[in-house]
Amino acid sequence: MKSDPAIDFPKQDEIGPEMKGADVLVASLEREGVDVVYAYPGGASMELHQALTKSKKIRTILPRFEQGGGFMAHGHARATGKASVCMATSGPGATNLVTCIADAFMDSIPLIAITGQVYQQFIGKTAFQETDFFGMTLPIVKHSFLVLDKEDLPRVVKEAFHIAQTGRPGPVVIDIPKDVQQAIFKPTFPSELELPGYQVASTKPTADDAALAKVLDLISSAERPVLYIGGGIISAEAHHELREFAELTGLPVASTLMGLGAFDAEHPQSLYWFGMHGTVAGNWAVCDSDLLICAGARFDDRITGKVEKFAPDATIVHIDIDASEHNKNKRVDYPIHSDVKYALKRLIQLAKKGDFTKPDITAWNEIIEGWKTEYPFTYDKTGHITQQEAIETLYEVTQGDAIITTGVGQHQMWAAQFFKFREPRTYISSLGLGTMGFGLPAAIGAKVAFPDKLVVNIDGDGCFLMNVQELATAHIEKINAKTIILNNQHLGMVVQWEDLLYESVRGQTILCDKDNIGGPDNVAGLYPDFVKIAEGFGVAGRRVIKREDLRPAIEAMIAHEGPYVLDIVVPYTEHVLPMIKQGLSAKEILIKSE
Repeated sequence: MKSDPAIDFPKQDEIGPEMKGADVLVASLEREGVDVVYAYPGGASMELHQALTKSKKIRTILPRFEQGGGFMAHGHARATGKASVCMATSGPGATNLVTCIADAFMDSIPLIAITGQVYQQFIGKTAFQETDFFGMTLPIVKHSFLVLDKEDLPRVVKEAFHIAQTGRPGPVVIDIPKDVQQAIFKPTFPSELELPGYQVASTKPTADDAALAKVLDLISSAERPVLYIGGGIISAEAHHELREFAELTGLPVASTLMGLGAFDAEHPQSLYWFGMHGTVAGNWAVCDSDLLICAGARFDDRITGKVEKFAPDATIVHIDIDASEHNKNKRVDYPIHSDVKYALKRLIQLAKKGDFTKPDITAWNEIIEGWKTEYPFTYDKTGHITQQEAIETLYEVTQGDAIITTGVGQHQMWAAQFFKFREPRTYISSLGLGTMGFGLPAAIGAKVAFPDKLVVNIDGDGCFLMNVQELATAHIEKINAKTIILNNQHLGMVVQWEDLLYESVRGQTILCDKDNIGGPDNVAGLYPDFVKIAEGFGVAGRRVIKREDLRPAIEAMIAHEGPYVLDIVVPYTEHVLPMIKQGLSAKEILIKSE
C-alpha cells in the first residue's frame, strides 16, 4: 500500500553505531555541515581531538592561543554568516575563550564554543584545571549547555547550532565532561527539534501590515527623513531588500559600523556611516531628521552621543528582531518587532500596490549634499605617509575587492573611513566589545572561509602584538592572509584621547623606548622589528617609510603567494576626525584638531 504524499509523517531519528561520546560529537558536527574547527588541545579535550583526527569532513586548525582560535572562528562566521566552531580544554583553555564569546555576544555573531570539562565526579571539587565555565559564561551567551548525560550529546549539538543561528544570532557554549567524551553508546541523532521555550526558533516575528502602512504614511509626509541601518541587516541577509526600499522611497541611508557594506558606500543616497568618528553629513542628517527609521540597529552610545540630543525632533521607528532592544537606549515612537528582511520586503510590497507617495525631499537632499561636499573625510597629504593614505592606497589598488579585518583603535576607524565598503561581510571588526588583537586571527578565519578572496588585516602595532603568534598558524596551515601594520609606536586612540582630554600626558601609551621614540624621523628607535618577527615565523615581510614605496609595496604584498606582513611607519600625531566626544551631541562634533 502506497503512503499518501499529502500526509506529513514525522521524520525518523537516526540510530548510529556504537561509538565514544567524542566521536558522537564529531558526527553531530558533521551533520551540521561543519567543515572547519579551530581547536587547541588539552587534558580535558584530548578525546575530542582524537575523534577529529578520524573525520574526513572536518579540517581542524591548530591556533597558537585559544583566543586566537576563537577569533579565527569569528572571522569565519562573520564572513559567511554561518556558525563557526572553536574548541578548548577545561580551565585556562576555556577561560581564554571568554573574550571571544563576549565579543560574539556584543556583535550578535553565531559562534559555537566547545570546551572539555573535568570528570563529573570532580566538578565543584576545585580539581586540576576545573572552572565553572557554564556559570561563568551565562551573562555573555544566548545559551550554555553542560552535557551530563551522554545520550544528550546529539540533541545538544543540534540545538546549539539552531539557537546560535536563528533569531538574533549569538554564541552558544557546549561544555562536555571527560567521562561523557569517553562513554561508549549508540547515539540517537534527532531529525527534528523541540524547543518550546524558544519561540523565535520555529517562526520569525513578522510586522503587522497596519504598522508597516503607518511607516509608509510617515515617510510620505516627512520633510527630512533618514534610514538608519545596522548589523541586523547583514545578519538577516536583507541588503538587497534594503537597497530596493531605499531607492523606492528615496531616503538617505546612514549606517552603523556593524552595518557597513549593507548599503553601497558609493550610492548617491549613502550618508556612509555615522557615530563618534562617522561622516559629518551622516551625523547631522540624523540629528536634524524629522523621521528616523531604524532597521536592525540598537542605538549604541557611540552612535547616539548624548541620548537626549539624539534626533531630538524626529519621529522614531525602530524595526528589530529583538524586542528587548525597543526603548532600551532611546525611547521610540513606533517599536516594530519583526525580522527586518520580512519587514523591508513587506514595506516594498505595500508601497508598490498601495497609495504610497514618494516624499519630495529635494531641499533636504540639497542640504545633505552640501554637508558631503564641505566636510568629506580628509587628511594632510604633505609630509610623511599617514595611516589614512595607506588605507586609501590599499582601496585604490584593490578597487575595494577584498575582505578587510581590523584590530581596534584609530586604524579601525580609518579603515572604515577610507576603504569604501560596498558589499556586506567585507568589514570584519570587533565593534561592540572592541577587542585588541582581533584582526590577525579574524583574517585567518575569513581566508579559510574564502580561500580565493583577498583578505587583508589592517592593524596597529599595539593590536598586532596581542595575537602575533597566529603568524605561525598562517604559515603552517598555508593560509594566505595579509597584514598591514600602521606602525606609530603608540596606542594611538588612547593617545588621541590624552591629547584632547588630558593635556597630552602619556599614561603608559608609548610602546617603544620613550626616550628614543621611533617613527618616520627616527628609524633607529622603531621597536620591535616586525619584519624580523614575521621572518621568524616563516612569513615574508617588508617595512615601508617613504611615500614613493607605498603603492609598490602594497602591490607586492597582494601578489605574494603566502601570508605577508607589511610594516608601514606612520606618525603618532594623527587624530581620527571627525570626533564626537563622549557626552556631547552630533552638533558639537569636532571637525578639525584643537
